[in-house]
Amino acid sequence: MELRSSQWYAGTDRNASIHRAWMRRGVPGSAFEGRPQIAIANTASDLTPCNRHLSEVAQSVRDGVYEAGGIPLELPVVSLGETNVRPTAMLWRNMAAMATEELLRANPVDGVVLLGGCDKTIPALLMAAASVDLPAVVVPGGPMLTGTFRGRPLGCGTDTWRLSEEVRAGTMSRADFLASESAMIRSRGHCNTMGTASTMGLLAEALGTTVPGVAGTPAPDSRLLEAAHATGLLAVELVSADRRPSALLTRASFHNAVVALAAIGGSTNAVVHLLAIAGRLGVELTLDDVDAIGSRVPALVDLQPAGRFLMEDLHRAGGFLAVLREVEDLLDPTALTVLGTRLVDHLRAAEVHDREVIRPRSAPLLAEGGIAVLRGNLAPDGAIIKPAAASPHLLRHRGRAVVFDSVEDFRARVDDPDLDVDADSVMVLRGCGPRGYPGMPEVANMPLPTKLLEQGVRDVVRICDGRMSGTAYGTVVLHVAPEAAAGGPLARVRTGDWVELDVPGRRLHLDVDDDELAQRAPSPESARAYAAPRRGWERLYVDHVLQADTGADLDFLVGSSGPEVSRESH
Repeated sequence: MELRSSQWYAGTDRNASIHRAWMRRGVPGSAFEGRPQIAIANTASDLTPCNRHLSEVAQSVRDGVYEAGGIPLELPVVSLGETNVRPTAMLWRNMAAMATEELLRANPVDGVVLLGGCDKTIPALLMAAASVDLPAVVVPGGPMLTGTFRGRPLGCGTDTWRLSEEVRAGTMSRADFLASESAMIRSRGHCNTMGTASTMGLLAEALGTTVPGVAGTPAPDSRLLEAAHATGLLAVELVSADRRPSALLTRASFHNAVVALAAIGGSTNAVVHLLAIAGRLGVELTLDDVDAIGSRVPALVDLQPAGRFLMEDLHRAGGFLAVLREVEDLLDPTALTVLGTRLVDHLRAAEVHDREVIRPRSAPLLAEGGIAVLRGNLAPDGAIIKPAAASPHLLRHRGRAVVFDSVEDFRARVDDPDLDVDADSVMVLRGCGPRGYPGMPEVANMPLPTKLLEQGVRDVVRICDGRMSGTAYGTVVLHVAPEAAAGGPLARVRTGDWVELDVPGRRLHLDVDDDELAQRAPSPESARAYAAPRRGWERLYVDHVLQADTGADLDFLVGSSGPEVSRESH
């Protein structure tokens, strides 16, 4: 088999000499003679704190590639830190995917190891790998260790939301809240709750793109480095076997990912990422599929934000494969892994060591743990809710809308003592979709008005065309499509309208006559707050981004282009 990299390095002409000469710098001539060139796509960055340790992981991958006879080539790629990047890391997921795809295609590489952790990095890397379709394998960076504060475990993200509300309610001092920071972030690694980073690391394994058994390994655990070394070895094998993402990421793989998403009580953000990855491959996956496949699957993992424990507990309790074994009968047995084996073949040796953390099917955390897809005149193209993180008494609810036209409008008025809101109200925030914000930020889990917190209220129904952190909780309807900025009905809701939420019935309805709703003008206050970039990536994004119900990719990035480069550079 001729290596792709030989198109650059083989031969004695001027161009081949140029390609080899500038890469020599201490590398022996044999490096260019039929040895697979393996890129290590590394999202490590000091500004992405959850991924800072990935350069150490990359070194173990390098060792494995060398041992297998390949040549490792570290490739820094766009890194997105969820906690710091403004206006939202989601604005650049598609850019990170596009840049990684183009760099892999343009360079003399035969395969790639994808190193990601923080929320958008694994989705972006998988979107890139799907589009360029070179042999690829993921090493998830892993969660941080459990931190404790005054004897109590802290879940990063989830406890930030919870404790900050207690400060606003007057039941916790600000000094104690600030003191919890360093205790919460105890070690290297991404969030230790079942947030988006943890969810996407596990779903990368459900999709077949990691070495089975690796996902969920805590970042400081030396076994992660051992797995990284083994993945380096595997990357060379993938090239020789010509095992590509298009052969692994099939309808069966996405079916298994949706089942897994429900069983682990995973992040709502996974829905938009799975849709985008599938779109790069031409795999048919819709919101209705997410509901049909996953909505009746029991949630078995008792982890924050839906439950009690944290990712380190899941690892010691048997890990992700032990969870999948509990729902093996719901999986598609034909789906393959990067090893060339069936995913289900790796479940037989998996064992549950703690039935508090990984529940049996007979006593699930929640009987139906999947993401529920809602439709109605407020969300013609769909919206989603995570029942596992919601309040059961609010899953069927009718309340009066309290509308906010932008994030700024919300922040200016939410704590106004004269705000006409009560425990039965439905808080509506618009202008936060892919096009309107831009980038679909994690603002849908709106903090409750102080006056409700002081009354002991800790949840109300909230509706938004944006997202929420996977670490968040509450009865929050998300990803409303079309968004307000794309002409969706959300732009026409008025304070005082009655809203009906019926999660079992999969319905989200505005109790306004269809003719009246159609005749209403969209909110001018909201329209003034929509993004209107004049240049750069934001302009390109706003002009081409698709809606949440199809994955919020850019219209010209849907599909794949393969690894071929037709022209020489000199």
